[in-house]
Amino acid sequence: MKKTTTLGLGLALALSTAACGGGNGGDGGSEATSATGPIKIWLSNNPEELAWGNKMVEAWNKANPDQKVTAQEIPAGKSSEEVIGAAITAGNAPCLVFNTAPAAVPQFEKQGGLVPLDSFADGKEYIESRTGDAATQYQSPDGKYYQLPWKANPVMIFYNKDLLKKAGVDPENPPLSTYDEFLDTSDKIVSSGAAQAAIWPAPSSEFYQSWFDFYPLYAAETGGTQLVEDDKATFNSTEGKAVADFWATMYEKGYAQKEAYKADSFADGKAAMAIVGPWAIAVYGDSVNWGVAPVPTSTGIAPEDTYTFSDAKNVAMYSACKAQGTAWEVLKFATSEEQDGALLEETGQMPMREDVASAYPDYFKANPEYQTFADQAARTVEVPNVTNSIEIWQDFRDDYSKAVIFGETDVDSALADAADKVDGLAGQ
Repeated sequence: MKKTTTLGLGLALALSTAACGGGNGGDGGSEATSATGPIKIWLSNNPEELAWGNKMVEAWNKANPDQKVTAQEIPAGKSSEEVIGAAITAGNAPCLVFNTAPAAVPQFEKQGGLVPLDSFADGKEYIESRTGDAATQYQSPDGKYYQLPWKANPVMIFYNKDLLKKAGVDPENPPLSTYDEFLDTSDKIVSSGAAQAAIWPAPSSEFYQSWFDFYPLYAAETGGTQLVEDDKATFNSTEGKAVADFWATMYEKGYAQKEAYKADSFADGKAAMAIVGPWAIAVYGDSVNWGVAPVPTSTGIAPEDTYTFSDAKNVAMYSACKAQGTAWEVLKFATSEEQDGALLEETGQMPMREDVASAYPDYFKANPEYQTFADQAARTVEVPNVTNSIEIWQDFRDDYSKAVIFGETDVDSALADAADKVDGLAGQ
């Protein structure tokens, strides 16, 4: 199952414009949070999640005929986030959206479009008991939860065993742990002609592309540090420079390509590796003889200690909702142990539950290929929940691309310049 609709380039502009109007703000008062009745929800537009969502709604409606849920796909648009932002402005957002991107939450908050889930008596306790310590990454600067951590797609290195074998690399235990090993393996892949690229992350300028090249390796190299902490950039550091230098070498040597590939380079055999989440198992499983490994680090951190990017999508409640009491009960029902298990079965995505592997032992026994991703799900890093989140990522991407991908500036200067911009934005 491929990742759901991603954020578009125009999101920052669209949301900043939308912030000027719409939305009721806050929690709507105790009357709203206790009100019950019919509600509308939006679901992601991929087939597997739609199948899960429709079954979940059917089960709820059968048990609660006086509080009927009506579900639909997120309406079409440049991105789901732009559609949500416009709905907040118009005051007609649904009660719940099961596809809320963490990076967009700060702007939705600014619009007054979200209900703090702490408004419900058991809200904070429910989120933290379900998700565990990882929940705190999803708290907003005011300490409240405007999103429920729902599902993660922890990204790892997928590799094509047949192409590695063709390149003279051990396909069952390829040396990919350290930067030096990864570079050496990449050289063998490209120089042998086994594939055009060792790995082919998108070299384009969209702000979210750094989540699938720099950020997973930065999370691993730092043992779980976010891009911004305490309103300050963290990446202008020894670790950040090591990650950027690694990628700069990959591009300089031609192991990663500077031109965008219009289709799927991994599926087409143009690249021997890819940075993907567990959705890739269903997508590539029948067509590629694949293996999986943690993202590399400079010294080769043990897999059980390696962090990566979560690639999470969450659930938020929107302030236009009149029956927030019902919406909260539906949200808990949809993220119950039973429904999380159904989501896992239907999509292969990891519910953001503490120790998901232990919660569903039968599933992972029957589907052992997902076990590695389940183990990785315990060590993930989310995008920082800070003011101007999208602008921060765009500024970082612009400076990163110039230095790392295209070699137009030096890495140290680029990271320093990006850090100055990020500090100014995060501190607002």
